[in-house]
Amino acid sequence: FLTTRFFQTQHLPLGNLYESLMFLSWGFFRLSAPVLATSALLVHAFAVLSLPHKMRESMSLVPALQSQWLMMHVSTTLISYATLLFGSLLAIVLLSIFHGEIKRYCVGNLTNNFEFRNKNYPLISKNFPETNHYGKKCQLIHLLDKWTYQAISLGFSFLTIGIISGAVWANEAWGSYWSWDPKETWALITWLIYAIYLHIRINKKWMGKGSAMAASMGFFLVWICFLGVNLLGVGLHNYGWLI
Repeated sequence: FLTTRFFQTQHLPLGNLYESLMFLSWGFFRLSAPVLATSALLVHAFAVLSLPHKMRESMSLVPALQSQWLMMHVSTTLISYATLLFGSLLAIVLLSIFHGEIKRYCVGNLTNNFEFRNKNYPLISKNFPETNHYGKKCQLIHLLDKWTYQAISLGFSFLTIGIISGAVWANEAWGSYWSWDPKETWALITWLIYAIYLHIRINKKWMGKGSAMAASMGFFLVWICFLGVNLLGVGLHNYGWLI
């Protein structure tokens, strides 16, 4: 679809909300099809079934989008959304394990035995080997925490590039680097939440459940930033509004 759309419109297919959602759906499949296939299908279905038919038609870019910054700003931002959502979903899975039948904290690393601490008890000194049910659960927690950190670190980098390139583009188009447009504001809030996650993730006391809670908040902020503000139909990004 993206290739066909490119030849039809002669520009990168990121000119409106429909094209952006299709790009995001493609990004989900490319990032991790086994994990994000359902999310990709839901995004694709929303774009096809919910958006106005006019938005799905091939058309030229609005003047504000006719810039060499389109590819860098929009593509890096959408890649960051896909990657951050992936990392946040992993964090939500991690939290679901923490809130499962045994609420324990794992300390150690993936190559050694695991020790479990419980909030309700000072310390359970017994070590569980990796082959034990608890050991496997702890290993999964460590892996999810690691994958969450890697995904969010990558997504945060792309989001930073997207915000900076957007600011430069805004200055060229409207003469101001920052105007507190609703999408700009929510992008900044999203960036700050993930920055907080990366900061507290360094602290071993917050690794696992604490950092995962911050990352899971980002999941909702990304959707608010990407779709929620479009419901307002105002601001400099209103070319992709829903109503």
